[in-house]
Amino acid sequence: MDARTDTPAIALRGLHKQFGRQTVLHDVSLTVTPGETVAVLGRSGMGKSVLLKLIIGLQEPDSGSIAIHGQEIVGMPDAELNQIRTRIGFLFQDAALYDALNLEDNVAFPLRRHQRFSRAEQRDRARTLLADMGMSDARTKMPSEVSGGMKKRVGLARALALDPDILLFDEPTAGLDPITCAEIESLITDLKSRRQIAGVVVTHDLHCVRAVADRVAFLNDGRIVFDGPLEDLASSRDETVAEFLAQTQ
Repeated sequence: MDARTDTPAIALRGLHKQFGRQTVLHDVSLTVTPGETVAVLGRSGMGKSVLLKLIIGLQEPDSGSIAIHGQEIVGMPDAELNQIRTRIGFLFQDAALYDALNLEDNVAFPLRRHQRFSRAEQRDRARTLLADMGMSDARTKMPSEVSGGMKKRVGLARALALDPDILLFDEPTAGLDPITCAEIESLITDLKSRRQIAGVVVTHDLHCVRAVADRVAFLNDGRIVFDGPLEDLASSRDETVAEFLAQTQ
């Protein structure tokens, strides 16, 4: 896959998605360049999580274009789409760890599905990633034995298992205490500094946005009503943006 810096990592054009009579996304366009992190803000039920699912191909738009490093994925055959997905890491809101696997095996799981690594290579890769997340001592524990913040760390380690160049974050700091939030934010910013990873962060947390995002897209009623630097968000004339900022300051 071509990941040249002159090609957007993610390019969304005119996306429309409807469930029954409810329009979730309407004419949404958004570009993310390699190494850039874009935060998608908005009230609940405005289509933010649906946007992530479209980017990774878990759902298809009713119309519009989704290009990953210049490759159109809408209508792409499953075999090709699965190859694209190996370059995209996804940190789910609840981490979505497998309850029956210990933390090390959770991180190694993508390696077993998508790559022909030996068991020793899978183990070593998983242990290295857990060490990077400060989770070495907990690698043999089950998900039920660790805190929500630790699960997020393991989920991030798993998202990195296949060495992606795109990371999608669904509410990465939701439900965490301030100290753990800061730790997760630090891990995300550290990834930005060490790799040319393009990121999309869906969040309600303005502190998280300030810590990790290069740009903000505000989604309301299925439309992007603001797209620009965070410092310009307060100058938006959109009433929903002003109301959101007033309630989250």
